[in-house]
Amino acid sequence: MHDEDDYFGEKIAARYDTSSADMFRPDVVDPAVGLIAGLAGDGRALELGIGTGRIALPLARRGIQVHGIDMSRAMVARLRAKPGGDDIGVTIGDFASTRVPGDFAVVYLVFNTINNLTTQDAQVACFRNAARHLRPGGSFVIEVGVPELRLLPPGQSAVPFHITPEKWAFDTYDVVTQEMSSNYVTIEDGRAEYWSVPFRYVWPSELDLMARIAGLRLRDRWEDWSREPFTGASPKHVSVWEKPVGGIVEDALS
Repeated sequence: MHDEDDYFGEKIAARYDTSSADMFRPDVVDPAVGLIAGLAGDGRALELGIGTGRIALPLARRGIQVHGIDMSRAMVARLRAKPGGDDIGVTIGDFASTRVPGDFAVVYLVFNTINNLTTQDAQVACFRNAARHLRPGGSFVIEVGVPELRLLPPGQSAVPFHITPEKWAFDTYDVVTQEMSSNYVTIEDGRAEYWSVPFRYVWPSELDLMARIAGLRLRDRWEDWSREPFTGASPKHVSVWEKPVGGIVEDALS
């Protein structure tokens, strides 16, 4: 951990929207917001890892009451500086364990954020925390990539995903522990800067088991927010688990 904001401190927050500009395009944001808004209906939405508000702000503009949990004060400060940002409630804390008052129609995690929890125990705790926040019939939504282990040649542990004269980026994988990291080398004014963020990759079937532990059940899984079918060739998935109506969430491991 670099500081109280974890790996998303002031330096990263200051350039986050620019470095992730492709994820802010309307053709990327609008399908996600539309699906989440449909699940929320007349209820509230809780975003785990709300960041600078890429999804929360347009969701709020659709009339959905949004609350967020995030560890990074620097990222949340960027959210607050945007139009409408002050109207969104945010609780600073670890989204695997932090509790906020009330219940929600939908809890959601986007853009691989579940992988920011770097242990299996923490990921299970996140499912349990989401379930405790959901009202009966509510939905927990995760968008996350499928591990790209098929791209690893024998003896290699790194998969490059961005190569330009000014920036190199690659993921590393440990196939035993499921630890991974995203690594970035940027060159500016002849100087190189290196930045690395740890993650834990997770398989769709493993997420389904975590959901069962938390008392949730899989309802839908698609390749993307446009609800294209999920296949063996899909690079990511959007999955929706629901909290049963009329039942109390049972912790299978408690």
